Amino acid sequence: MSADATSKTAARTIWRLDVANEDATVALAHDIATLLVKGDVVTLSGDLGAGKTTFARALIRAISGEPQLEAPSPTFTLMQIYEGDFGKIVHADFYRIEAVSDVAELGWEEACEDAILLVEWAERARELFPADYLDIRFSFVEPERRDARILTISGHGVFASRLAAFKALREFLRASGWADANRCFLQGDASTRAYETLEKPNGERAILMISPPRPDGPPIRYGKPYSAIARLAENVRAFVAVAEGLEAQGLSAPRILARDLEQGLLIVEDLGREGVVDENGPIPERYQESVGALAHLHARKLPDVLPIAGDGVYHIPPYDLDALLIEVELLVDWYVSHIARSIVASGARAIFVNLWRQALIEIASASPTWTLRDYHSPNLLWLPEREGLRRVGIIDFQDCVLGHPAYDVVSLTQDARVTLPDELEMKLIAHYARARREADPDFDMAAFAKAYAILGAQRATKIMGIFARLDLRDGKPHYLTHLPRVEIYLKKSLRHPALAEIKAWYETNLPALFEISA
Repeated sequence: MSADATSKTAARTIWRLDVANEDATVALAHDIATLLVKGDVVTLSGDLGAGKTTFARALIRAISGEPQLEAPSPTFTLMQIYEGDFGKIVHADFYRIEAVSDVAELGWEEACEDAILLVEWAERARELFPADYLDIRFSFVEPERRDARILTISGHGVFASRLAAFKALREFLRASGWADANRCFLQGDASTRAYETLEKPNGERAILMISPPRPDGPPIRYGKPYSAIARLAENVRAFVAVAEGLEAQGLSAPRILARDLEQGLLIVEDLGREGVVDENGPIPERYQESVGALAHLHARKLPDVLPIAGDGVYHIPPYDLDALLIEVELLVDWYVSHIARSIVASGARAIFVNLWRQALIEIASASPTWTLRDYHSPNLLWLPEREGLRRVGIIDFQDCVLGHPAYDVVSLTQDARVTLPDELEMKLIAHYARARREADPDFDMAAFAKAYAILGAQRATKIMGIFARLDLRDGKPHYLTHLPRVEIYLKKSLRHPALAEIKAWYETNLPALFEISA
């Protein structure tokens, strides 16, 4: 199957495919099924016998997960409804209708609520459908190629960008030699990135990372969106650069096997599923190697500009005062009203920001290192077949910044998703300090401990806001289950004398946090 033309106009994407036979039509239907969600409308057009019903049946079977589902043509019943754990699919055929009112008499509006609509001969009642839809037109090729078809797939409205991204992914997999791989969704993270496992028929495995360029949000300060102020990566160039940078420093990150930087598509080495925790919680030996990897990295002189083969260089941004402050403000923007059910007056908010500014000035001006930012259990894998620190596989680092070394240490030892006993936390900090002193006898442990407490409080404050935002804005309430753990981390860090005034602010404005002692 090969694409021979693509064109874009306002709110429309067109993709033409030469489909060799029925098997290829069925395969395409399985691919299209991955594109659809409830509420989507797919119209099928073309001559009688061109393959609309064959495609529809394959699509229904793919969405439902039932490969033997009968899925008869609705030519005479006009409408067939399928319901199950997958949701609802409405398959309609309007070839025999005389007027739009014929469809209304079938209870069309009620049947279509929260369903994927799959409609043959939709042009006979076009007014029933929204401006956002996917149309697939089937055309015969030539008499001597009886089974071949030309499929013209058109994305209208919001479907234009969705189809363009789908086409780019399909062509990326084909060009990189992974088109025949079995694809399976892999649990993602709190971001908009998506991951899939890829497995070829010969058993070769890899990870597909789908991370389109980050669209700018509304400007909130200095004419910039939150992502720019917080120094979040705008595209996958950061991932590629830092992955190769970590490898150059003797650590394990996924090798980049294929890439499309413009579309945000990567195929990377699959480092497995063995982590640093098990059913009993943190595995101390693996955590020790993980903190040792940080000490190894932080003891080295690291570049702030990284090469990207064939695509210039990547400048690692600073974890500056503006970035650190915009993160703590997430607490008053989301956590205070949504979780604490409180209101912080503008004056109290100004004091909050000013107190944090004073606490973070020294942190932001310290000699920086690579701060990977998400260095915790979900993003660390155990690679027993490798040696030394390379047994720690690091998989999430695209938001790497130039910041204080204490940030990633506290990310690891005060993990939002798993509880580390206080004794283990202290042992890990001591192991880190010993390793740093071995590399540099002048390593200042007292200054590091102060920064550890400040950044522990900063990070907990940020995460409390992020988890509240994930629930309220993004519909991901499961992150709230981790909030009690993060609240304990915050109270623990606030015990440091350097944070006395900030602690007083929390006690005054969020007294519920302190009703149960940590």
